[in-house]
Amino acid sequence: MSASLANVSATQPTTGCGPLLTGAREGGQTLRQNAFEYVRAQGQATRTDITQALGISAGSATTLTADLITAGFLKEVQSPQKESSRGRPRVALTVVPDAGYVIGIKLAFKRHIAVMIDFSGNLIAQADLPSGDVRRPVEQLMDEAEALIHKLLAASGKSQTDICTVGIGLPGIIDHRSGVVVWSAMITTRDANLADLFAERFTMPVVLDNDANMLTLAELWFGQGRSMSSFAVVTIESGVGMGLVLDNQLYRGANGLGLELGHTKVQLDGALCRCGQRGCLEAYLADYALSREASTALDHASPTPRAPEHTLEALFQQAKAGHTAAETIFRRAGRYLSLGLSNVVQLFDPALIILSGERMQYDYLYAETVMDEMHKLTLNEGRKPCKIAIHAWGDLVWARGAAALALSHITTRMIAGEARAA
Repeated sequence: MSASLANVSATQPTTGCGPLLTGAREGGQTLRQNAFEYVRAQGQATRTDITQALGISAGSATTLTADLITAGFLKEVQSPQKESSRGRPRVALTVVPDAGYVIGIKLAFKRHIAVMIDFSGNLIAQADLPSGDVRRPVEQLMDEAEALIHKLLAASGKSQTDICTVGIGLPGIIDHRSGVVVWSAMITTRDANLADLFAERFTMPVVLDNDANMLTLAELWFGQGRSMSSFAVVTIESGVGMGLVLDNQLYRGANGLGLELGHTKVQLDGALCRCGQRGCLEAYLADYALSREASTALDHASPTPRAPEHTLEALFQQAKAGHTAAETIFRRAGRYLSLGLSNVVQLFDPALIILSGERMQYDYLYAETVMDEMHKLTLNEGRKPCKIAIHAWGDLVWARGAAALALSHITTRMIAGEARAA
């Protein structure tokens, strides 16, 4: 029995956005919010659909939806009928798209990208700006974010007053609740309070999180994870990240700082990681780790340093051509990945692990030998094989995940908040 590998599409055919749920959600959400989020996830839903999905009475569904219509969050539309159907067209409900707008931003090396979506999850506009490959003062990073937001607002024709919330994702250890970046490879200082710095420049509310969590939210709201209650996402790019969904909720840990898979230790006194410690998984898998070894393997002792992506591309081409040292580097990275994935399976027992990120273009990292090694390192007695999926998402989806974070935040505030006020 071995791990199952599936190269699945990152675009799902279903309409709507958000987790495809039935029954009332846990976490203290009101029935009003449950009803709204069910309609948004389905794209369209009748009152009968809501009654059956949430297990409530027809009278309750009528009262809840009438309230949401009056508040301007839902509207009635004609529901498509089968050709064999007779009688009056069914009335369905759908989200009012312009009930609110949010912005999602992915701050990253090489390129920053931002999107604006409406209350239904539709993409309104996008913008990007080039980014350097070096650490920078936090004030400089905020200058770049500000320029990106102004560019996005200009592209959309919206103003700050139209935006309900901004979601920002970036690599590093992020305290989601306080908006403090405890550590990031992009910033020269630790414990930078990005939320406060953002508030000094904008009137829009902001929520922050780790970029791996952003990609996980993208899967939960727009991708294959919509129909799954529990799954994990592992990202391999300039760093190694992980996001985890348990019972349809993003899991962050007790202090909001959990799931730092890239900084779990796989070798005592091992390779030096960007975080300053040794032996981290990231120090064997990330861009800078592979590039560090590639320079020696390919004898690139040039006085003019090459960009890491160019070095890695040259390394990959050499490996494909049979260069022994280049092949060894990728195979060694693959073994460390199998160790990391085995630990994820052992700890969380997910039905699915989605591998994503720019480095997944290197098939050595998801070769059959990597999957087999992962299985051998895992206790499999009585366990169903964990499926592994490869998603070649583009940069845009990370920003859409940040927008999903903002949309989730403002939905709770607007829908549940009004219910409490009433």
